[in-house]
Amino acid sequence: MIPYVSILVPMRNEAAFIANCLDSILENDYPKDRLEILVIDGMSTDGSREIVQECAMRVPWIRLLENPKKIVPTGLNIGIAHAKGDIIMLMNAHSTYSHNYISELVAWLEKSGADNVGGVCVTYPANDTSMAQAIAIGLSHPFGVGNSHFRIGAAEPRWVDTVPYGCFTREVFDRIGTFDEQLARNQDDEFNFRLARRGGRVLLVPHVVSYYFARESASKLWRMYYQYGYFKPLVARKVGRIMTVRQLIPPLFVLGLLGSALLAPWSRAMWLVLVSIVGAYATAAIACSISVALKRGGRCGLALCMVFPLMHVSYGLGFLKGMLDLLVFGRKGAQDIAGIPITR
Repeated sequence: MIPYVSILVPMRNEAAFIANCLDSILENDYPKDRLEILVIDGMSTDGSREIVQECAMRVPWIRLLENPKKIVPTGLNIGIAHAKGDIIMLMNAHSTYSHNYISELVAWLEKSGADNVGGVCVTYPANDTSMAQAIAIGLSHPFGVGNSHFRIGAAEPRWVDTVPYGCFTREVFDRIGTFDEQLARNQDDEFNFRLARRGGRVLLVPHVVSYYFARESASKLWRMYYQYGYFKPLVARKVGRIMTVRQLIPPLFVLGLLGSALLAPWSRAMWLVLVSIVGAYATAAIACSISVALKRGGRCGLALCMVFPLMHVSYGLGFLKGMLDLLVFGRKGAQDIAGIPITR
C-alpha cells in the first residue's frame, strides 16, 4: 500500500512565499488521496493565514494549525501531534519543491533503510538586486558554508550529519522523541544528532531538490546567521560535543580578530597577528568574489565581498554571545531570549 504522508509546514509571516510553496506541493506527483498538508502558523500578522485559509477552502486536505509560541520546534511538534501519516515530511514555507520531491523521498526512505532522508537545497535570490543575488550565492558557496553538502551539492547519495527539512517514518518520533523546544534555531541539527547517537542514519539524495529563497537584505541575513550561531553552544551542551568542526571556524575567526585588535596597540606580535588574519581572510574572500564577478557581473562580486564577512562575523558573534549567555548567565533556550526575533 502507498504510505500516507503528512507534510508539516511551520510558518510565520510568509505571505510572499506560502502560496508558491503550497502550489509546488500540490503539483507533486504523489497520490493526493494519500497526502495531507498541515500548515502550523506562528501567529502571522502579514496575511499569511488568510492565504492558507483560502487554499484550504479549495483543497480540503490542507489544514491550518496555530502555534502560539511562534518558534519552529513548537510548530513542528504541534504538527507531529496532529499528523495522521505513516510518514512525516518537513517542509519550509520559504521554499518550493520539485514535482517528484515527495515520491522520491518516500521511495528512498523505504529502500535505503535510512531514518531520515532529505534532498539538496538550491538557493535562489529573493529579487533581482545585486545584494540579493550575492546572498544567494554566499549561502551555497564553499567559502560561505563550508562542506555543508545539502547546500553545495553532492555527486551521489551519501550519509550525512543533517539534511534540510527531512522525511521520517512516524516510528522515529516514537523512538527518539520530538524536537527540542528550547532551540528556536538548529533544532534539526540536535534532532539528527540524537537520532545518530541511537543508531539512526541520515541520507542526502542529491537529485531530489528544493528551492529556497534567500533573505533579500544584509540586515535580515545578519539576524538569521546571528541566530544560527547563538543556539549552537546550547546544542553542543545538549548533545555533549561540537557536532562539526565547521561550526567553530567563525567564532574562532571573530575571537582572533577581537583579541588581536584589543592587544595590537601594546604588542607588535598581536599587530602582526591581526594583519595576518585580516589579510588572509580578505584575500580568500576577494578571490572567491572575483571568480563570481567574472560570471555574474562586477556588482554581484562587490556585494559578495560584503556578504561573506557578514555571514561569518554575525555567526561568530552569535556563537560567542550564546556561550556567554549559557555559561555565565545560565540562559537555557528560546524562552530566555524573547527579545530576539526568530526568522526561518
